[in-house]
Amino acid sequence: MKFNELTNRLSDAASLNQSGSSDYDLNKDVVLPDNRQLCPAAVLVGVQDHISGPRVLLTKRPSTMKHHPGQIAFPGGKQDKTDSNLAQTALREGWEEIGVTNDQCVFLGSFQSHETVTGFQVEPNLFALHQEFEPTPNAHEVSEAFWVPATFVLDPGNFLIQSRRWRGARRHYYVVPYGPYYIWGATARILFGLAQGLKQ
Repeated sequence: MKFNELTNRLSDAASLNQSGSSDYDLNKDVVLPDNRQLCPAAVLVGVQDHISGPRVLLTKRPSTMKHHPGQIAFPGGKQDKTDSNLAQTALREGWEEIGVTNDQCVFLGSFQSHETVTGFQVEPNLFALHQEFEPTPNAHEVSEAFWVPATFVLDPGNFLIQSRRWRGARRHYYVVPYGPYYIWGATARILFGLAQGLKQ
């Protein structure tokens, strides 16, 4: 798939009135209280044109971090009071984590939010990264920034469902392993949602 076709289709998918996703999608036995308080957050889903084909930027969190050590994630975090909207949150976090600036990317749209088991309502924000952009990881927040082919992580057929025991119960989640990278949890679920949107 050509880069322009991919970004156009993703932008179209972002404009659809789709329902949000959740870490609980595969665990229907969990009853969530209606009055739960969720913290607004955003991630930057960066796609870039490349000679090998369109690719998606992901990061690996340092093993020393208190929350989600060593996990694969999009650049992102919780919304600050100074952020005008969640797209601005995603861009600010992108600057803090991998050095992307406003003039190195183009905002393409926001997708329906994803609820995490850690109490965040995460809005994925799609950005086209300029071809000359190369990530500069902030070592305090990112141990590695790497690219994965869009055709791989946006193909629903490459996703698996696995499980583990968590808080005394067996919980299921999506995974999309790529090379040495074990992409799972919220990141994999967001990618799976984008892949579904492309097919629609």
